[in-house]
Amino acid sequence: MQTPSPEVPASESPHAGPLKAMSPGVVDYLFRQLVTGKTSEDIQWEREGVSLSAQPEGAELARRLGETDIDALTPVELFHYVRAAQRLATWAEGLRQSAVGRYCHPGPGEPPRAHDVRR
Repeated sequence: MQTPSPEVPASESPHAGPLKAMSPGVVDYLFRQLVTGKTSEDIQWEREGVSLSAQPEGAELARRLGETDIDALTPVELFHYVRAAQRLATWAEGLRQSAVGRYCHPGPGEPPRAHDVRR
């Protein structure tokens, strides 16, 4: 007598592993790396010079973040990307706050700014 094979829950199926969590871009990138015999870690940013985590806040960091295809990043690279974007946002917020402070509190010897009063 044969016993029927138990149904395998979807969470235990062989297709529910780490690849299911990866975006198609990451899977494509890893496959291309494997075919060309390269490591799965992306070293393009290292070749460009400064890594994202060491890139100073400013226009160059904004350019690099803006030109990055986030669908092609590995999970580690995506983590560094998010951290760099957070640093850039904090830096930009500091610039905004400085400008607002300068606008609201003019330096010594400067006339107070006229408010837009309509009569």
